[in-house]
Amino acid sequence: MNEHLKSDSVNIEYLLNIVKEQGTEYLNSIEERPTSIINHHISKKQELPESGFGTEETLRIFNEKFESIMVGSGGPRYWGFVTGGATPASIAGDWLATVYDQNTQSVTGQGDISANVEMETIQLLLKLLQLPESFLGGFVSGATMSNFTCLAVGRQWLGKEQGRDIAKEGVSGTIKVLTATPHSSSIKSLSLLGLGSSNIIKIKTEEGNREAIHIKDLEENILKLNGEPFILISSGGTVNTVDFDNFKAISRLKEKYNFWWHIDAAFGGFAACSETHQHLVEGWEYADSITVDCHKWLNVPYESAVFLIKDQYKILQVETFQNSNAPYLGDPLDNFSYLNFLPENSRRLKALPAWFSLMAYGKKGYQEIVDKNIAWAKQFGELIENSDDFKLLAPVRLNTVCFTLKDHAKQDEVGQFLEKLNNTGKVFMTPTFYNQHKGIRAAFVNWMTGEKDIRQVFDLMNEIITEIK
Repeated sequence: MNEHLKSDSVNIEYLLNIVKEQGTEYLNSIEERPTSIINHHISKKQELPESGFGTEETLRIFNEKFESIMVGSGGPRYWGFVTGGATPASIAGDWLATVYDQNTQSVTGQGDISANVEMETIQLLLKLLQLPESFLGGFVSGATMSNFTCLAVGRQWLGKEQGRDIAKEGVSGTIKVLTATPHSSSIKSLSLLGLGSSNIIKIKTEEGNREAIHIKDLEENILKLNGEPFILISSGGTVNTVDFDNFKAISRLKEKYNFWWHIDAAFGGFAACSETHQHLVEGWEYADSITVDCHKWLNVPYESAVFLIKDQYKILQVETFQNSNAPYLGDPLDNFSYLNFLPENSRRLKALPAWFSLMAYGKKGYQEIVDKNIAWAKQFGELIENSDDFKLLAPVRLNTVCFTLKDHAKQDEVGQFLEKLNNTGKVFMTPTFYNQHKGIRAAFVNWMTGEKDIRQVFDLMNEIITEIK
């Protein structure tokens, strides 16, 4: 046995302790950790060592080369993209997921039955999101793979409606996909599935600074299909303005027309946790499939998202993802294995961090996280709205604030302003383009964010805008 490997094995407790100490120091100081790193320099390319260095020396090399460029993306002022933090319980669960190192597939088979943890976690999530148990769910790496999984089953459904097995025969002809404001991950999924990202039939959006599907235009486009089955991709919270499609109206259309209804609710689905905003997802239980991203508002470490597909389509799901050497007999749920229900054949125990966090903080804990983030977004939006230098590009509907510089003549300076703001390392936001304006987007999904962060960032924004006037 390699001497370093042998030594590391004997000293595993010591090694894990020094990593724990470093991790604890990082987490305890994450509020001060830079949110951006500029002018960084990584030393010369590392050659593969002949006999290795052992873990302790490798940690020293990592710290020397890379530790300083690890930004505080899990901290309270990282408002870019839609990036959640990681609750203490989810970190504990994530560490144990690594220690136990399960390839999570089966609930009853020999060797590994860790999928029982996943099945239980899905039930906990359904309760949190107030969705019925008629959804079959599982964990994937992110919203992109969740959208891919859901739309793959939708593709198989559509093929069966046309009398063909797309999983076996492949895609032929044009498959109609209707949508208004899809996320880029849905577009990517359509490309990966061979459905063609340019084959979308774009539906108008509602009037009045909206991104939601115009229901009348949707029905008019459905009628043009003359009964041809199609896939509808709707939004449970758009990226720029967190606009929600009218799920109740869509559910009424579903009673009249034949289509697969998929909802991308990557982060917006957690509106279900808030008593004041759960109306935004009213009716989503009638969808055929739903995407929910856990490493956003559930605040668990990357990579974590779930697909939720009505279990009435379990045969179609197995036809789509079944291993060719793993035929099923009878009901695939009787001898359940995730191996036949999702893209990956190999998966870590992704559900464990979510299970830990849901069990540790419960319904009330997540309601508080969601409601506080909504409150911070509203407060930040009010500061923007009352400012002489900034203006909102859209109403603050949930947890994201989309804004720009108030002076229209300074549109070309929006990028400069954001670059200077992010370069402070005190906050991170992302650029966007909305309603013919260059904009900036701040997303509030972190359990650590507080009122002092809102005040600190807005003061910083005022300093920088004064500098560039």
